[in-house]
Amino acid sequence: MPKRVLAIASGGGHFVQLLRLRAAWAGHDVSYATVDPSVAVDVEGAAFHTFRDVSRADWWRIPLTAFDLARILLKVRPHVIITTGALPPLIACLLARPFGVKSLWVDSIANSEVLSGSGAQAGRIVTQVVTQWPHLASGPVEHWGSVL
Repeated sequence: MPKRVLAIASGGGHFVQLLRLRAAWAGHDVSYATVDPSVAVDVEGAAFHTFRDVSRADWWRIPLTAFDLARILLKVRPHVIITTGALPPLIACLLARPFGVKSLWVDSIANSEVLSGSGAQAGRIVTQVVTQWPHLASGPVEHWGSVL
């Protein structure tokens, strides 16, 4: 039975990397979410949602972003969340966790020396964290190979 998948990422490279994983959820009911409405053309035919961006630099905007994400979660009702980061998708995973939603965090390929800031926190929130770099795998962070 196809699962409802929410593929969510912040803008720019995070969303580009997320799209490179598309083959992994072929055959499932996928909805996409990101901060930039102009990238809807990249997922034409799929459900597409936007949310306000937030980062550590403008943390006071977290409630607005959390509201956007809760609205998306209520609409999509995902079984699984897949993300390549950054902070807003981590918030989405946190909001969905009490409802039994499974989540996969694929840390950015750009972070070859250390995990991203959100990626380092993701291990406490998401079901599984994977990294592209074998030397960064430890504790809850696994290396499944170079997927991007």
